[in-house]
Amino acid sequence: MDTAISEAAGAGSAFGYIAILVVGVAVVAGLIWAFRLGFKVRRREPAPPRPEEQPTRPVSGPVQEERQARSWDDVPQAADESERLTPHQLNPTGTKPADDQRRPRWEPGSSGSFGGGGGGRT
Repeated sequence: MDTAISEAAGAGSAFGYIAILVVGVAVVAGLIWAFRLGFKVRRREPAPPRPEEQPTRPVSGPVQEERQARSWDDVPQAADESERLTPHQLNPTGTKPADDQRRPRWEPGSSGSFGGGGGGRT
């Protein structure tokens, strides 16, 4: 807002009151315009899916989580220094199934977390 308008409003003159009224009407008109624009945009969007259009569970039942221990898969080395490896010669994931598939467990004597206050391994 211009300093002249704020000074006029502070002085209590008729111009100050009119300036505040005009700014207030402009703000309200802008808010009404934004609301109507949002309403029009929302009306153009597709409706939410009906209950019969919702995805359903597979016939075999819910999909289960699979747990697998993974280990690093080393990048293959080229046979010759001048030879370049192509993308199909590389493993895309960078890991492979680990030889030991047992779950790692908490070991007695370890604190369980960094700074947990335990004695740690001795």
